[in-house]
Amino acid sequence: MRPRIPTLVMLAASAAGLYFSGYLTSDFVEHLDRQTHDIHCSFIPGLLASDPSAASGCHAALMSPYSSVFRDALWGGLPIALPGMAVFAYLLYRSVELIVNKRDRDVHAARFAVAAWLVPLLTSAVFGYIAATQLSEFCKLCVGIYSSSAVGFGAAIALAVGAGKTAAPLQTEEGEEVAEDEAPAGPGPTPWGQHIVGVVEGVVFVGVAVGLYFSFVPNFDKYIGTCGTLEKPEDPYGVMVSLGAHHTGKATIEVLDPLCPSCAGFEKRLVASGLDAELDRKAVLFPLDNTCNWMISSALHPGACAVSEAVLCAGENADKVIAWAFEHSEEVRTAATADPTAAATMVAAAFPEVKDCLGTAAAKQKLNRSLRWAVANHLQVLTPQVYVEGTKLCDEDTDMGMDWALTRLLAKGASTPTPTTPTEVTP
Repeated sequence: MRPRIPTLVMLAASAAGLYFSGYLTSDFVEHLDRQTHDIHCSFIPGLLASDPSAASGCHAALMSPYSSVFRDALWGGLPIALPGMAVFAYLLYRSVELIVNKRDRDVHAARFAVAAWLVPLLTSAVFGYIAATQLSEFCKLCVGIYSSSAVGFGAAIALAVGAGKTAAPLQTEEGEEVAEDEAPAGPGPTPWGQHIVGVVEGVVFVGVAVGLYFSFVPNFDKYIGTCGTLEKPEDPYGVMVSLGAHHTGKATIEVLDPLCPSCAGFEKRLVASGLDAELDRKAVLFPLDNTCNWMISSALHPGACAVSEAVLCAGENADKVIAWAFEHSEEVRTAATADPTAAATMVAAAFPEVKDCLGTAAAKQKLNRSLRWAVANHLQVLTPQVYVEGTKLCDEDTDMGMDWALTRLLAKGASTPTPTTPTEVTP
């Protein structure tokens, strides 16, 4: 008896979902060596080379607070794509089992398939909603998972609707097939034992994958508190701005560029983790824009100098200007690339109270002193940089590993850091 078309579609959809979720898991796991890697996000390896922008959605997804769970227990957490990969592997197994055991005309087996495919379908709906409302970008591989889930569920519905309606063809002694008259076949009693076994099998697939991940994920405890300290954390010229009043938290200094996408990503992850409530944060402006920063030769973030001046001019509203800059960073950078005065115009329109301060000698001098503070502390030309009570959160821990590393840095304190001395950059 040949397998039915919906069964073959489920087989193909589960295989595709396994591929997409496996690729996402692979990208996640590559970051576990604390190095910087490309995020491929391509259905065909090598395709991204001709379209670098294709990775933006995957980068946003991977670096978001929604890419993993148990983030404070494991470095980077448990990638959501991993149990997804196990679920699709299970669905692939079930599709093969239906074909091998010739059960794809069994009403109960078809109904169980519908229930099983509901898992990736509902999960895809939740994460699709998050991508649309929170990330405002869609990862191509994620869309592949969503599509596989929808197609597989649709095929399962079709299988359930048609199950039992047509009996298997009979064969004559000469081997010719003769179809029986079509007649509805009663489903018979529900085989709860088989359904329970099916659920247990699914749990085992996911449990084994998660258990293996927990067993083999590397332990980076030895890096906590070893990435450097501030030599001169004092603020004699008042260049630091408050990032929120949590005066009972541990004193934290963030070196940031208000138009830096990584800084904006760090802020989102920090707030999502709830760890911001344990920190009394202040920011030091370090715009990666050569119109004011002599340590770089080009404007990595065009308009950052003007926006940094606005932050320093805003006084108690400095954190609001930074939040606005994080939200509109791409828009401001694009405009400033075409017109060097655009950033100042845009931030002044959003915060009219800083208009008369922008571009003044006082604002420029204060921003210069902020940069001098970075030089005095021998800081790298890099944003963001985070120091908790003078001890640096390792640069590798400001993205995927932030929850895990910051939780341990807060618990460890800053009593025994190992300072490092990067090469000083002079004007």
